[in-house]
Parts: sequence; C-alpha cells; structure tokens
Amino acid sequence: MRILLVEDDALLGEGIQTGLTQDGYTVDWLTDGKVAHQALQHEEFDLLVLDLNLPGLSGLDLLKALRSRESDMPVLILTARDTVSDRIAGLDCGADDYLVKPFDIDELSARMRALLRRSSGRASPSIVNGELCIDPSAHHVTMSGREISLSQREFAILELLAVNVGRALPRSRIEETLYGWERDVGSNALEVHIHHLRKKLDNRWIRTIRGVGYMMEKQ
Repeated sequence: MRILLVEDDALLGEGIQTGLTQDGYTVDWLTDGKVAHQALQHEEFDLLVLDLNLPGLSGLDLLKALRSRESDMPVLILTARDTVSDRIAGLDCGADDYLVKPFDIDELSARMRALLRRSSGRASPSIVNGELCIDPSAHHVTMSGREISLSQREFAILELLAVNVGRALPRSRIEETLYGWERDVGSNALEVHIHHLRKKLDNRWIRTIRGVGYMMEKQ
C-alpha cells in the first residue's frame, strides 16, 4: 500500500518512513503542507499520515481541502497536541484516527491496517478470495492451507490486486504503489514480479488486461 507521510520533523519523519517501509508499505514523505496539497491533487495514495503543525499549510487546512474534494482516503493524524479540543477538531475536519506523539511504530502500523481494512469494506483482518488467504499484518499468504513464500514486492502486488478484486488496475497504479517516488525502476520490473507471482500461485489468479494492466478475478 502507498502511504503519504506529511511530517516536518526530520528525525521523526525518517524514523516513521523507515519503520513503515520495513512493514511493507511504500512511503512517500513530505515536510511542507502546500507541497503535500499538490501531491494529493495529482497522485493516488491509499492512506495519509498527517502532522498538524506544518509549514506552508497547516495539517487541518490540508485535511479540509482534501475532504472538500470528497476524497474518502483514510487519514491518520499525528500530533503533539493532547487536548480533547484538538482531537475533536481533527476528527471534525475529517480525520479517521488520531495518534499523539510520542508513539510506538507498531501501534501506528496497526492503526493504519485497521483504517485500510475499513476503507476496503472488510470486517476480517485477512483478505480471502476462494482458497487464497492473505494476512496483511503478518505478510502471510496461504492457498488451500499451503503457505506461499513471497518477496515484499510480490506480496504488495498480490495484496493490492486482492483488495481490488474484480477491478482492472492500470499498470501505473500498481507501479506507484510499489515504488512511489523511487527512481531508477526498471521498465520491466513489474512484469518480472507478476511472472514470479504466477509461478508461485498459478496463472488463473492474475489476469492481464491488455492496454490497461492487471486484475485478480473473484474466485
């Protein structure tokens, strides 16, 4: 899943990006509210992790602008403000959850998984399609009870397709989820990952939609 992190504290931002990347997320990190506003208008993210005290544009104003465009992207606010009124202000502006600094990276990751699960309409922590079962928290995949070993990026592709089962995803959408703003990505890198996934599962799970991208069909 692709996350936009907006946090102007360099040490904290680096720590969050590193921790969430180790958890399998693709994390694009910005430190300015105005720059983040532009990114949210032109690119697609699965979740926004947002500090309130930002240069350029405050976190609350950024959140208001996002919701004014009727975006339903999950938003988790990070802030040092620990008063009830501040928490209410953030939630009333459209935040889905609120985490007060300092916090544990494992709790942040767990809260993010819960928000992503709710946004996809799932009640269960696992993603199930036929005999395929994906556990995002453990990065664990089984098919008919048999464990399937996947690389981090293979897992990211499979999870994205499973969350969007029955919907064709453009190649660009999958690549952005995998790499974010990472540079020097090989032109056939996605095809290589898809090829390996098909070998580890079987061809029926991932369908190529010519001229569009890839899709997982409902089993």
